[in-house]
Amino acid sequence: MISTKLFSETLIRNGIMSRFYYTNRVNKATLYSRISPLGNKDSVLPELEDWLKNGNRVRFAEVQRIIQDLRKRRRFSHALEVSEWINKNGIRPFLPSGHAVQLDLIGRVRGFLSAESYFNDLSDEDKTDKTYGALLNCYVRQRQTDKSLSLLRKMKELGFASSALTYNDIMCLYINIGQYEKVPGVLSEMKENKVSPDNFSYRICINSYGARSDLEGVERILREMESQPHIVMDWNTYTVVANFYIKAGLNKAIDALKESEARLDRKDGSGYNQLISLYASLGNKEEVLRIWGLQKNDCKRYINRDFIIMLESLVKLGELEETEKVLKEWESSGNCYDFRVPNVVIIGYSQKGLHEKAEAMLEDLTNKGKATTPNSWGVVAAGYLDKGDLRKAFECMKAAFSLCVENKGWKPNHRVISSILSWVGDEGSPEDLETILAALGNVNTPSKREMYHALIKASIRHGRGVDQILHCMKADKIEEDEETRRILSTRQN
Repeated sequence: MISTKLFSETLIRNGIMSRFYYTNRVNKATLYSRISPLGNKDSVLPELEDWLKNGNRVRFAEVQRIIQDLRKRRRFSHALEVSEWINKNGIRPFLPSGHAVQLDLIGRVRGFLSAESYFNDLSDEDKTDKTYGALLNCYVRQRQTDKSLSLLRKMKELGFASSALTYNDIMCLYINIGQYEKVPGVLSEMKENKVSPDNFSYRICINSYGARSDLEGVERILREMESQPHIVMDWNTYTVVANFYIKAGLNKAIDALKESEARLDRKDGSGYNQLISLYASLGNKEEVLRIWGLQKNDCKRYINRDFIIMLESLVKLGELEETEKVLKEWESSGNCYDFRVPNVVIIGYSQKGLHEKAEAMLEDLTNKGKATTPNSWGVVAAGYLDKGDLRKAFECMKAAFSLCVENKGWKPNHRVISSILSWVGDEGSPEDLETILAALGNVNTPSKREMYHALIKASIRHGRGVDQILHCMKADKIEEDEETRRILSTRQN
């Protein structure tokens, strides 16, 4: 079931999942084609400078589109680099709208204090409703209640609080800090000040009532929204309402989902994804498959995110045979490889106790040169451990260890590590010992003392020296304790 928090986050992003940006269907290089493949940790500045160095033109409209797409894809650091590069190279002076975008990106990447400093350095001419609004949004996003309300008062004094966007920000603030009861008051204030609520305004208010399980309030705001001549009802509002009905176990959810479907943008897969997830929460396999069929028919291209949503929904329904069919569709779709797609099926197999199938999928991907993650191997290892197959669990953990260099943030399951260490100490081969020893430097294990003790036990059992292990212990600042000395004493037996 989709959580209130998830829907709140969806609302604050205007309820629309960003789609990938396809700019060039031929092999001609563009500035975007140079920037798009870069990883989040890479700087885009070398590519921008190289583009200029090679005599290529930089069109302001193209760069604007690049910034917009990078923002949609939540690559805010890259978008900020491009924006600052434009300003530095004098490609075109920023208008207030450009400063607003820059301010928003600074707030996202460097925090509200940096955004505040940027705003204060602007000329009076550039301090318009747009830049004030961007600073307010930054404060709201970082839950700066006092600063948000103080800035709102200033905007009212200047006459800059005449749009729904300003009030929507304040309602989002109260959603963010969990003060749902204050949201309806902001909506009322909007109307008192002759500011017409928009779709987002009503949707935030509906969410505030739903978060408090006040379905009468949800329905009252929905009826008001439907009665407004300037409002065109959208699919997203009805999915929000349907979610609250589902949580309450009400059959009204089906009617709300039908209303949502009737208003879908037939070329945008985001709405289909929401419907698929919600029907899966209802346990309705037929509707999940029907909506998926419509999505494939109506959308010219469906992206990896669409496949992930569909696979997650089928796993939730326990329909693993159907997941295999959808996975084959993805494999033949021509989409770029994304391990998150097959990983949904791997986790689904593991949850059903089909650890052999999960392991086979991981091995197949590895043999094809495709990336996997240590976490997925660890999940399968945990499954084998639960079945009492320590040898298989160990083999899966070996695969996980081999990926640790590329996934330094991975933290293995402590229970799995402890069990495998105990097994290696009591039954493992010398080769198993070497594998564990080699992985020591890569694995972020919660108890290295426990690991060293297992290694010492295994070394003694196989007649090997332990000086190297004791040296490593000392290097890791782990002093010998009573248990260490007890294990070492067995060398004399």
